[in-house]
Amino acid sequence: MDRPPLDVPALRRDLVVPAGPLARLEVVDVSGSTNADLVAAARRTPGEWPAPAALVAEHQAAGRGRAGRSWQTPPRAALTVSVLLRPRLAPDRLGWLPLLAGLAVVGAVDAAGVPGAALKWPNDVLLPAADDAPGLGPWRKVSGILAEVVPGDAAPGPAVVVGVGLNVDQAPAELPVPTATSLALAGVRPDRGALLGTLVRALTAAVARLERAGGDPVQAGLAEEYAARSATLGTAVRAELAGGRDVVEGEALRVDADGGLVLATTGGERTVTAGDVHHLRRSQPGHSPR
Repeated sequence: MDRPPLDVPALRRDLVVPAGPLARLEVVDVSGSTNADLVAAARRTPGEWPAPAALVAEHQAAGRGRAGRSWQTPPRAALTVSVLLRPRLAPDRLGWLPLLAGLAVVGAVDAAGVPGAALKWPNDVLLPAADDAPGLGPWRKVSGILAEVVPGDAAPGPAVVVGVGLNVDQAPAELPVPTATSLALAGVRPDRGALLGTLVRALTAAVARLERAGGDPVQAGLAEEYAARSATLGTAVRAELAGGRDVVEGEALRVDADGGLVLATTGGERTVTAGDVHHLRRSQPGHSPR
């Protein structure tokens, strides 16, 4: 299948100079994991990686997800990008960064002409499906997100790498699991460079809004925007907490100021800060496929 490469000079003209949303953009042919490579580079030579900066791979051979999951993407079939951020936020507000990345992906998918993208807490982007899938309901996963704090960073404020893998042109046999999908399977084959530009601009703008609001996602209007595109809120869910510590079931009520998911359980409200969330029934009105 003929899949064109990214036009790197055009992307740099658009996104880096003269006053684009990025301070640096690098595109490589192959990366085991753009997140791992960017974290390592930011630790090794932080002065060479001013934020925001992005590392894009045409082919990701050993991508990493939450809980150590891994996957591969066929060359030039997906958008795999990691963005280095140094947000002026309190550490307890960094949990909103992957949620903002999800909103940015939804915006890019909207702009590409694919309707109905929605967010599954904490870090998946979904497209509507005709039938139910275990843990997802009437949705299929088109994108995953992983945020990592750069350890040992000496610069002022925390450095965070936010990685996005967006399935663009994959055929069914090229997808990692049966519950995944791609934009091509939704009927659209957008230009990956255009997707990247829309995503990066939306993410950096959302982070700036959160900074201006002092880290308050409600004041920034981001909590409302997130809720409007959530496939999780208003739904009965089972949350398997990180490390297998516990399982919590309840109705997903809201996302709190720190990015945690607040559930109404039989024992009262409980906040989940990390773990796998499984949808147990179809979304309620107001959170249905668009």
